[in-house]
Amino acid sequence: MSRTSEITRNQILLYLADGEFYSGEMLGRKLGISRTTVSKHIRALSELGLDIFTVTGKGYKLARLLQLMDQQQIKTFRKIHNAPVQLLNVVDSTNTYLKNTSGLHKNGGCCLAEAQTAGRGRQGRRWISPFGASLYLSMYWGFQGGYQVLGGLSLVIGVAVVRALKAFGGISAQLKWPNDVYLNGKKLAGILVEIEGQLDDVSHCYIGVGLNIQMPTDPASAIDQPWTDLYTEMGSQVNRNQLASTLLDHLYQLLHLFAEQGLTPFLKEWQAYNLFQDKWVKMLCGPKDFSGQCRGINDQGALLVETGKGMQAFYGGEISVRAHS
Repeated sequence: MSRTSEITRNQILLYLADGEFYSGEMLGRKLGISRTTVSKHIRALSELGLDIFTVTGKGYKLARLLQLMDQQQIKTFRKIHNAPVQLLNVVDSTNTYLKNTSGLHKNGGCCLAEAQTAGRGRQGRRWISPFGASLYLSMYWGFQGGYQVLGGLSLVIGVAVVRALKAFGGISAQLKWPNDVYLNGKKLAGILVEIEGQLDDVSHCYIGVGLNIQMPTDPASAIDQPWTDLYTEMGSQVNRNQLASTLLDHLYQLLHLFAEQGLTPFLKEWQAYNLFQDKWVKMLCGPKDFSGQCRGINDQGALLVETGKGMQAFYGGEISVRAHS
């Protein structure tokens, strides 16, 4: 998408954001483009997951109010201001963008997008990312000491998300090892940590978080597991800018502490949020599977499962955890 098209579509959204009808003729006149061009931009926005009504004689209307990300609001809400923040409209993936943007490679540097066209989760799974429906963000952090100091990093990110939700709205979420955030038994957010660097050198970490706020019905139907969003759980509109600010501050604070002290300060807290604590689980390890009782995590962030062969520690890779049926 060209920069001109991006600007035009953003201007259309600024008009539609109030939930009123706007005719193609009026939008075209305001933006200096034809009604046909307006129609093409509306179609492109719909393909990004926006639910836009088209009514003959009335024009276009968003199915729900839309709150766009706002740089000034985020800055106002944040308590930490010494890390760069970049807002994006539509990107393939915030993690990919962050990797390719050296100006953000400062501890706490981050980007947020309104939509992703190639968002991804753990093990390369697609992350459904409709426009304005969630938080899509990535934060950079460089850790000294090589890969060996990063054990449990995704668990610490999970703790940061839970803390942020509690601070934002008193929301009590839980964590599913190694990188999912759950609310009332359904997935609310996912975490993707990607690491680049040499052994015993600086580890460049790109930390992606996707958090569902108010998902449209159609794109979300493609999600292959039980999910929820904050609008469903809270029953009210969510201030995305305030939530983003709260989450960014908590990520920064906990990453700074993790860099200094590792996983140890977070062990008990993660255990308290553990979705499967002392419950029976099934571990899917490629073609093999194991069943046992979940006993939390060890000092390295491995999941401890008590099986018929005794206590086993699982360190990630291609392992998936499921409730035992």
